[in-house]
Amino acid sequence: MVLESQGIQFVDQVSRLLTLQLRTLSKSVRLLQKLKREPFVNLIRQRAKDNFPTVLLSILGIMQALALEILWSKIQEIDYLFDFSMVSVIAWGQIMATFLVVVIVWVIYSSSAMRFRWVPSTIDSVFPFLVGLLEFTVIENIDPYNPGIWLMLIALVFVSMNWVAHSIMRSARRDPDNALFFKGVLPAKLSDFRKESAIVITLALTSCFFLLSSNNSEFILCIPIVAVNALLLSQLYWTEGFWARSIAEENP
Repeated sequence: MVLESQGIQFVDQVSRLLTLQLRTLSKSVRLLQKLKREPFVNLIRQRAKDNFPTVLLSILGIMQALALEILWSKIQEIDYLFDFSMVSVIAWGQIMATFLVVVIVWVIYSSSAMRFRWVPSTIDSVFPFLVGLLEFTVIENIDPYNPGIWLMLIALVFVSMNWVAHSIMRSARRDPDNALFFKGVLPAKLSDFRKESAIVITLALTSCFFLLSSNNSEFILCIPIVAVNALLLSQLYWTEGFWARSIAEENP
């Protein structure tokens, strides 16, 4: 009986010891999981920030290449481009402006991807496709006789690219990696977009004028085309200056 009692006590002590060790091990595992969970999430965020510029520019590069191919096909379809007439001048003006749209879209996206790092959202991956479709539509609606639809699409390009640039800036501002650039730079307000709003409204009203009117003189048709090219060239110049400021050696 004594031996049996001692054996029961020994088994009970071993059982309690094992239970205590299991509890300690369980707590240790939970602690390790808690410590590793946050670094793991940060690692995923860092991977997304590091890889997204490559993904973005790959998608956009494909869309821009398709846009240039469609533009070249459009040029080959127009048989009066090399005629000595005002209509051919207007057509070349539309082609030049459309080419500038493709270039500016690429410059805005590529310069943003090289300057900043931000945690991408789903819309960041989808919007290059939407911009590409908008470019294709602009190319297909080149029409020197009635540029109304084409002008409306150019207005949409201005809206979309300003929205893209502002969205990227807003996301980049929240990331500490870009703190040096945004130091001393106030967030954009609605009043900061007055010039862009005026451009879009003017283009939209001009588009409506041509859509509602007919038999316009070639001189009147030429005016908005020249204005659009001037606006796009100024936008390209402004973007180049913004890029120079971003990569300057001194603190911006």
